[in-house]
Amino acid sequence: MSDATSRGRMTFGHGTAMYVGAVLGTGVIALPALAAEAAGPASLLAWLALVLLSAPLAGTFAALGARHPDAGGVSTYARLAFGERVAAVVGWCFYFAVPLGAVPAAMFGAAYVSAAVGGGTTTTALTAAALMALVTAANAVGLQLSSRVQLVLAGLLVVLLLVSVGLSLPHADMANLRPFAPHGWSAIGAAGALLVWSFAGWEAITHLAGEFRHPQRDLPRATAAAVVLVGALYLLVAFATITVLGPGAARTEAPLGELMAMGLGGNARWLAAGAAVLLTLGAMNAYYAGAAKLGAALGRDGALPAVLAEGSVAGGVPRRSLAVHATLSFCALAVVVAAGVGPRPLVLLTTGSFVAVYAVGVAAALRLLPRRSVGRAAAMTAMVAVAALLVMSGPYLLWPLGVTGAALLYLRLGKRRAVRADEERSEHGAEERPGERLDSVAELS
Repeated sequence: MSDATSRGRMTFGHGTAMYVGAVLGTGVIALPALAAEAAGPASLLAWLALVLLSAPLAGTFAALGARHPDAGGVSTYARLAFGERVAAVVGWCFYFAVPLGAVPAAMFGAAYVSAAVGGGTTTTALTAAALMALVTAANAVGLQLSSRVQLVLAGLLVVLLLVSVGLSLPHADMANLRPFAPHGWSAIGAAGALLVWSFAGWEAITHLAGEFRHPQRDLPRATAAAVVLVGALYLLVAFATITVLGPGAARTEAPLGELMAMGLGGNARWLAAGAAVLLTLGAMNAYYAGAAKLGAALGRDGALPAVLAEGSVAGGVPRRSLAVHATLSFCALAVVVAAGVGPRPLVLLTTGSFVAVYAVGVAAALRLLPRRSVGRAAAMTAMVAVAALLVMSGPYLLWPLGVTGAALLYLRLGKRRAVRADEERSEHGAEERPGERLDSVAELS
């Protein structure tokens, strides 16, 4: 542990920025409108509930990351608590969820650019591909550069969000809160299932815990700062979207742009596009960095091909794992564009995988964290939150279930290959002539 810590370069500020980028991310661009469409003003209760539920969840993963800083993140915690198979399953669920999530993330930001330039589907697709390429290039250079970029991006996006909300709130009308639950109270659950996307990310930074200079000190501090900052910003933007835009909040694809236009007057599409691009780059940067590190750790541990193990140590750049992740992301984007599928199903599939990861991660925390510690208390509270998230995810848990089957099959095939290799070595050893065996022994001696 000490070696990994001494080689890390991330500070409290870098860690907070990575968290803000990973969690705040693209959810603030589109999710306030999607949640308003699902539940109306009552979606504010879903926002509040997820802000409160995310605090113990974030605290749990921060405690695990501080105690066991490793590139494997939740996969490592699962291995320590439950063994290699569960670790591989969790690793696969996260690693193969991020390429799916990268597509709607990039398209959310790209849609703002298309609105600004007056483009259509082609413009959105090309812009999304450009965002993916830019984030891949930044992470290929190295994590130190990526974390510095993230610090700048996080600062800019926080300022932009505060300015947008601050200028638009004078136009708020409390009458827009009525009727409060136009689609019934059960619609809050549907809104909550969508909003899980907005709060996914507390587990992503655990893959980078070994990159901190002092993970035991700085990781919990960065987590606490990010929980307060992200929760406040989400609630402010959601409240402004409902009270300022009113019924139109459910119909807009660019709620942040509408808030900016309301506050600044005239056409604020370019400013909104700039904010959307910053948010998208911040979120994708954090997830690409975490997923690339995880892929390298899985290759190191035998859960993925060993060729991906390059860069698994602290300070290393996992370029091979990053290349696989980027390729899968571009392929997913191509499929989505060709099929004309909207982002909503991909959002739900991705969040289904993240919820499955949360469930195993929290269960591991209950085994690994010391009794009567703050982290274990957070884990016990987080287990209630995860149970609620599992109920919200419903049929979208089928995706992580399928990934689980694929991971177990890979492990079984790998075990068979290892057994065959051992048998072949034994057969070759038996075929040696006695004289050759004696010569070999003499050489060794």
